[in-house]
Amino acid sequence: MAMLTREAIETLGFASVGENVQLSDRASFYGASRIALGNNVRIDDFCVLSAGVGGISIGQHVHIAVYSSLIGAGKITLSDFCNISSRVAIYSSNDDYSGITMTNPTVPSEYTGVTHADVFLGKHVIVGCGSVILPGVKLKDGVAVGALSLINRSCGEFGIYAGNPARRIKERSRDLLELEQRFTTSKTK
Repeated sequence: MAMLTREAIETLGFASVGENVQLSDRASFYGASRIALGNNVRIDDFCVLSAGVGGISIGQHVHIAVYSSLIGAGKITLSDFCNISSRVAIYSSNDDYSGITMTNPTVPSEYTGVTHADVFLGKHVIVGCGSVILPGVKLKDGVAVGALSLINRSCGEFGIYAGNPARRIKERSRDLLELEQRFTTSKTK
């Protein structure tokens, strides 16, 4: 995986770019002027970030693995220490599948019933491979999502969620908060 140089990253026109940002030269960015990247962000091959009017905000120490996508008109926020595994799809816009309206972006909006809603992932959220997150969902701090899960409603903090649709299956340890504190303190020395 070849990473873009800092100079190449700056030519893409992001809203902001932190330090130590690693972007694959095989990732695609649409609406880059509405995408903000924090420090220590890594985005791997074949990821697609398509920022609508709400934009995409990515915090510190965030990894987005291969073939993942963040798409939609609503704002998508990935807070510090988020980990998005491969083939995860995060949507802040969604077509109406009922048949009452037409679908797809080639049809004028007056004939479609697309809904838009912000998506928020709190600190230390990890999303397992192949999972789908739908518009309007909030994953509070410490949520872990099992592989191949459908997240169609918000999830409470430090829970492990899995399934289709996902449900809370157990509690997640908060030990990582102590590790975060030690990590953060070690960086200031």
